[in-house]
Amino acid sequence: MNLHGIVSVSGKPGLWKALAQNKTGFILESLDAQKTKLVANLSTAKLAALDEITIFSYDEDILLKDVFARMKTAASVPDAKADGTKLRQFFREVAPDHDEEKVYASDMKKIVSWYNILKDMPLFSEEPAVAEAETATEAPAQPAPKLKAEKAKPVAEKAKPVSKGKAKPTIVAKRGA
Repeated sequence: MNLHGIVSVSGKPGLWKALAQNKTGFILESLDAQKTKLVANLSTAKLAALDEITIFSYDEDILLKDVFARMKTAASVPDAKADGTKLRQFFREVAPDHDEEKVYASDMKKIVSWYNILKDMPLFSEEPAVAEAETATEAPAQPAPKLKAEKAKPVAEKAKPVSKGKAKPTIVAKRGA
């Protein structure tokens, strides 16, 4: 599952794909059928990249893409508008050790709605970028050979030469005077 470049924008419904970056923010395109373009200013909009979102847990935080993978294999995914008890039961299946005090019903509804947007897209079934996959399959790099550390030799400090002439006065011109 490749969630790279997919973001959520605070105050905007749905998910967005980052197309480009400019000086003040990002140029985004909605993932719905309308393909609406949006320029998100970093000083006013909050962006959350889906590949970096984690869910609170008792031990280690759970990556959102891991929850999506479990949701993909689940028998049935509840509607995003389902009540909190149904969503909590579902989340106990897909994220069994999530922190129930910190993960609210609104968070679960948002995750289910994101899943419903992404599940039919080709990027949901594709693997992460090729460069990431290659580095994961390669053997670990051998450590560089250790070099002998040279002893620091004390350097005699040289005194800076002092000018023997008078220092030139600095003249500041005032305009309009």
